[in-house]
Amino acid sequence: MDTTTETPAFVRSAAAVATSTGEDYRVDIRSGHHKLAADEPASVGGADTATTPVGLLLSALGSCTAITLRMYAQRKGWPLETVRVHLGYEKGPEKSVRITRRIELLGELDEAQRARLLDIADRTPVTRAVSSGTPIVEQQHHGAVRWPHAAGAGAGAGGQEAGRHE
Repeated sequence: MDTTTETPAFVRSAAAVATSTGEDYRVDIRSGHHKLAADEPASVGGADTATTPVGLLLSALGSCTAITLRMYAQRKGWPLETVRVHLGYEKGPEKSVRITRRIELLGELDEAQRARLLDIADRTPVTRAVSSGTPIVEQQHHGAVRWPHAAGAGAGAGGQEAGRHE
């Protein structure tokens, strides 16, 4: 009898490539067939050509929250008209940071439905990743590494669509 247990393999469900060229802080980002960018404000030496990396993090958290709540309400047949997620990244004493989130739910929802949606918001994929401190596993590469281009494919490594919301 085999008593060894195998650890399940990780399966990539999203991927992105961030590329910085030149001397400025602008970064071009590819996630699936979508193109994004990040930069820093002029006050810290950037050109302010795109949102900051923290702005992208907040955007990911807010969009995941809104999408998940919309999906849940649709499955339940609830009259959710609009989800608006207000987010802030705040710096505190001794280099502490926190994210604030306020969720507006517009529609003819009763109190139980509103409470359930707010409960679900704490369990969205990006909320869990951020609040649990998802490990970042560094992979060392020397020289150029080429992933398949997204031209017509939309798939990252492992055949999974990069950037797909889970």
